[in-house]
Amino acid sequence: MGSSFKRFCMQFCCCCCAQDEDDDDEKQPLVPPDPLDYFTREVQKRRDEETNLWSEPGDPSHSERADDRTLYTLIQARSMTRVGSTGYRRLSVDIEAMRDTRREVRDKWKTILENLGFMAEADALLNVSAGTSQDRMRNAPAARAMLHTLHTETSIFSSKESPPERYLFILDRLLYLDIAEDFLAKAKRFYPPQEDSDEDTSGLAINLPLLLARVQAMNGRGDGEDESESERDDEN
Repeated sequence: MGSSFKRFCMQFCCCCCAQDEDDDDEKQPLVPPDPLDYFTREVQKRRDEETNLWSEPGDPSHSERADDRTLYTLIQARSMTRVGSTGYRRLSVDIEAMRDTRREVRDKWKTILENLGFMAEADALLNVSAGTSQDRMRNAPAARAMLHTLHTETSIFSSKESPPERYLFILDRLLYLDIAEDFLAKAKRFYPPQEDSDEDTSGLAINLPLLLARVQAMNGRGDGEDESESERDDEN
């Protein structure tokens, strides 16, 4: 297991990094104009990816998928809302609900990987950055077929929406390590399909249209109305 993971790192990390560095040498100066600003932005980008677990990590606009678009809209709306107001608190609750749902899915994957013996490597295998590209995938068709199987024959994902594309890259890694079939077998055992009613109470289902309608309604109100409502809540 250890040697396979080392080969995976050499193939997917070292080579890619070397190729990226060669390309960057031709396009960018050796020293950024403001190194501190550069590293600050990189840290913020990584924190954003880890916090939001974007379903489509390669989409910088977060608009291609409905769930990413909803989460991004909520975050943008909160950034323009007065901190501490009723609207800000409601948006925070909705944002954390979506993030919790995504973390729940990721935790299921981590549980299976750890059960397969990848305790130390699970986090690295589940890490998908914005720079991950489908062009570098080795087994894209097989990974997509397996993602469909996980979506239809297990309860890892919500059955009411398409599975996040980020897990396509993870499955490609598992195929390379020759543990994808074992992962699928464990997933079917640990997380068998659920009835729709059970899924609704498990936390996997998020009413995206309702969240968007709430944001639009809040955007249609003035700050004064929101502040008045906040004051009424504080008095109560």
